[in-house]
Amino acid sequence: MRYSPEALQAFVEAAALGSFSAAARKLRKSQSTISTAIANLEADLGLLLFDRQARQPVLTAAGHKVLGHVQEILAASERLDALSIRLADNIEPRLSLVFSDTYQPKHHDRLMQLFEQRYQDIELEWMIAEDGDVLDLLQSGRAHLGMVEVQASYPPDIGFARLPEQTEMGLFVTHSHPLAQTASPTPEQLSSTRQLILNTYSGAEAARSGGLVWSAPSYLLLLEMAEQGFGWAVLPNWLVKQYGHDKLTELKPRGWPKLISVDAVWSKLTPPGPAGYWLLERLLENAADQAAALRE
Repeated sequence: MRYSPEALQAFVEAAALGSFSAAARKLRKSQSTISTAIANLEADLGLLLFDRQARQPVLTAAGHKVLGHVQEILAASERLDALSIRLADNIEPRLSLVFSDTYQPKHHDRLMQLFEQRYQDIELEWMIAEDGDVLDLLQSGRAHLGMVEVQASYPPDIGFARLPEQTEMGLFVTHSHPLAQTASPTPEQLSSTRQLILNTYSGAEAARSGGLVWSAPSYLLLLEMAEQGFGWAVLPNWLVKQYGHDKLTELKPRGWPKLISVDAVWSKLTPPGPAGYWLLERLLENAADQAAALRE
């Protein structure tokens, strides 16, 4: 490759984060290393990628055009790395997974049985987290593969792929809650009673609404709070069915329940090994094809 992969990565991170120092922290390099790498890339291209006159570097017009091409180069490099990992078959000794409760585990028990048969000697760790907490665990190297409710955007170092299934989300209260007597509460009725909201550790300053909001970092905790009558909550329907103890009533205001999509996510900087990629490929298969394969 004519251009240094490190320089390309430094350029993409600096563009995404809007700061050389932030890119340095993200890539665990010194700021001078990042600045030099980007300067060398500019020299190789014969272009000025950042306007450095402002307090923070700003992409030039040329920088905006180059960014898309650099992202394509890095994506192709990541695919090649993933292929080499699978072909080398150097199985990782430990695999850490972090899943969102928004993932509905269809055929999941059978899939994990196949995984256990194929990779009997792997130490497997299972964690539950949501939203930004999933991404933080991947970026820190604490987890190798995750699932998360589809995010509006992802950091440049996070790879993602859409899973074939969707999950139904509903509004729930305990049977004795005043809202349980109203099949389709209005927005005004909902806003006048306490909502139990998801509030991850990475988003500790999530939107709040005075005393009418209680929060927790997991849907299972929100479910328990709803069962105890502390308010209404948005919950995955499968989770309520499996763990709700028949204590909750589903509210159906206009537009609810809703279907959401889920992404499989991983770190591009510390990608999964062959076992992790095997599991990822099975999860991404078409749902019908996956069910047929699991029956074989």
